[in-house]
Amino acid sequence: MRDYDAATAFLGEWGRFQRLVFFLLSASIIPNGFNGMSVVFLAGTPEHRCVVPRGANLSGEWRNASIPLELRDGQEVPSRCRRYRLAALANFSALGLRPGSDVELEALEQEPCLDGWEYSRDVYRSTIITEWNLVCEDDWKAPLTTSLFFVGVLIGSFISGQLSDRFGRKNILFLTMAVQTGFSFLQIFSTSWEMFTVLFLIVGMGQISNYVVAFILGTEILGKSVRILFSTLGVCIFFAIGYMLLPLFAYFIRDWRMLLLALTVPGLFCIPLWWIIPESPRWLISQGRYKEAEAIIQKAAKMNGIPAPAVLFDTAEMQDSKPQQQQKAILLDLFRTRNIATITIMSLLLWFFTSIGYFGLSLSTPDWHGNAYVNCFLSAVIEVPAYVIAWLLLRSLPRRYSLSGTLFLGGSVVLFIQLVPAELNVLSVGLVMLGKFGITAAFSMLYVYNVELYPTLVRNMAVGATSTASRLGSIIAPYFVYLGAYDRFLPYILMGSLTVLIGILTLFLPESFGNPLPERFEQMLKVKCFRNEQQTTGIRSSKESPKSLITPL
Repeated sequence: MRDYDAATAFLGEWGRFQRLVFFLLSASIIPNGFNGMSVVFLAGTPEHRCVVPRGANLSGEWRNASIPLELRDGQEVPSRCRRYRLAALANFSALGLRPGSDVELEALEQEPCLDGWEYSRDVYRSTIITEWNLVCEDDWKAPLTTSLFFVGVLIGSFISGQLSDRFGRKNILFLTMAVQTGFSFLQIFSTSWEMFTVLFLIVGMGQISNYVVAFILGTEILGKSVRILFSTLGVCIFFAIGYMLLPLFAYFIRDWRMLLLALTVPGLFCIPLWWIIPESPRWLISQGRYKEAEAIIQKAAKMNGIPAPAVLFDTAEMQDSKPQQQQKAILLDLFRTRNIATITIMSLLLWFFTSIGYFGLSLSTPDWHGNAYVNCFLSAVIEVPAYVIAWLLLRSLPRRYSLSGTLFLGGSVVLFIQLVPAELNVLSVGLVMLGKFGITAAFSMLYVYNVELYPTLVRNMAVGATSTASRLGSIIAPYFVYLGAYDRFLPYILMGSLTVLIGILTLFLPESFGNPLPERFEQMLKVKCFRNEQQTTGIRSSKESPKSLITPL
């Protein structure tokens, strides 16, 4: 809205009102850090082996030898999913034969865990894995649980923007908070894996919707200079704070139902914010509700100790200042010319593989050497300097080199993990942390870079398309972690290779640093290999139009 900034300029940029909105909206993101990564502990898989019933007629010696050994990470350990056939062992035990000396164990017939599993309680007291025995033949259900959460995130990212445009930012913000908190609470009473997973999908929808709407509301209320700080540091760092608190809760509460209850309670503290956080005046004006918008601005002026003009918004003037109807864009416009299609395809791949790297490393913390709770905490802590570095890089260095450098750093150090000797566990964890730092920094820069590449007509559509590619990457990421059950280094080899590859490809994208945002297709920068070529004609030109608000859909 062209005259809104001028009409509200008297408020200043960083008064008491703006500080309150900044910190309260950022704080509302903290529960997102809980729910986004809670599956790391809710679905933690402890060490397990087949149960040998007490009623089995086995001597102590045969009972100890009832589980075959298998090679895992270069060591012989008891099998997780097989045992020797108990009927045969009972016969040998009754005959007084001894395992190993009288009977060759390797030649014995094996059977699955017909009587269930016994689980180690060293790390977790209970998880959904131990609750519903999601191991061995059913181990595929664990990564599917996480993937379906991110399917919910994908669905929520589609609907949240449309809902907030129709029903208001504030209403949808608190509705999605209620969905996230309420359905998380219902998960506590899950009686089956299927019930838990369906509820988890709905939690995912609320989780991303809350994030997106808080982002929109903050960027519409805050002034230009504070808006950049809010969108790059405020929201991201408060998400990381929630992520950091997760392992602290999980360390002291090791039962998954009680942990989920503890993670749900903080959402209730957001209820009083309903009476503090205002509706977006921009949205109210777009709906013709000028009196309500004026009341919010006058209240803000009073809070900042600044006298407000008697008339803030002239109805006729605001109607005249509405932008002229723009030409409608379609998805095919992102592939209209060879140059635009190349930028779009490379951007989709960039978002997809960066998302796999970020969520793959975040979800794999229990598989790192050392304590799972400490590893998760370190994985969250490293995000704070990553966001700060990304913000500094965006202010001073070219986009392509910043993105490519952080991706190459993240991918290459993850690749080096396989070369670290087994006894240097601290070094391997340090390399994973450095990899997470690089990929997180790159991930946080993608929105800004993506916005700068596309013209106004298709900018929101481009952000939506690339963000969808990111969600698809997060859906696939749990299966990269799942591959670690077959080879401990395989997930890191795949994630590291793909991240290095996409880091190299980023160098071929145009450089947007220091350039004005393109308004028309003709103003789009060219991919490196197309610079000397004439751009294909026939693209649909659009009239110059005001810059639209970009939101992370």
